Amino acid sequence: MSEAVVRVRDLRKEFMLSHSGIGSLKTMLLWWQSRRIERLEVLKGVSFDVGKGECVAVVGRNGAGKSTLLSLMARVYKPTSGTIEIEGRIAPLLELGAGFHPDLTGEENVFFNGVVLGLTRKQIAARMPEIVAFADLGQHIDAPVRTYSSGMLARLGFAVAVHVDADVLLVDEVLAVGDFDFEEKCYARIERFRASGGTILFVSHLEEAVRRVADRVLWLKDGQIEAEGDAETVLAAYHAG
Repeated sequence: MSEAVVRVRDLRKEFMLSHSGIGSLKTMLLWWQSRRIERLEVLKGVSFDVGKGECVAVVGRNGAGKSTLLSLMARVYKPTSGTIEIEGRIAPLLELGAGFHPDLTGEENVFFNGVVLGLTRKQIAARMPEIVAFADLGQHIDAPVRTYSSGMLARLGFAVAVHVDADVLLVDEVLAVGDFDFEEKCYARIERFRASGGTILFVSHLEEAVRRVADRVLWLKDGQIEAEGDAETVLAAYHAG
């Protein structure tokens, strides 16, 4: 593996869950006296590296900790313990509509997200035609994103993420909602991104996508890495387990 640009060490994440609701002041006081707090350990000491230009897929059942892992790497959550080191600019594409303001137009959201990801307004304006062409939204680019379908949100989100000069791309299931033409465009862009030295970590239930683009696969099971290696080996173990 080339020099690591992502280093995760003994990463742990716990969530505290309360099983009592709060309504009036009286019920709040009763809740405080009788509350039940559950400690949910989602990640239990995960460690791995990702090299420059490498594409790593994360697979696992629902609840295994895949999306939590990407959210920690995108700094949406803070780890309970452990460390995450990422060199360079991160472009996260974690869920449909994340980071988009529903009442802003597609174009306005491109500016908003571009600035959040570190570009200047001048840089975003220069890239706008390419972003709009990639997303293939036509006149919908001037409509509020609350009117967008899931596929339209995916196209816009991916278009922004791959046009901000990121070093590391974090992708959660975006290929699961696009049509065939959009998927092929995404694959081509992923290959271009990797060829330029970009690093990708993505979560997917689509085995075709995993086999097609992943150099290495991590299988998360019950918050731990159960296996890692090439796609065929790990997917076979995943199905057997």
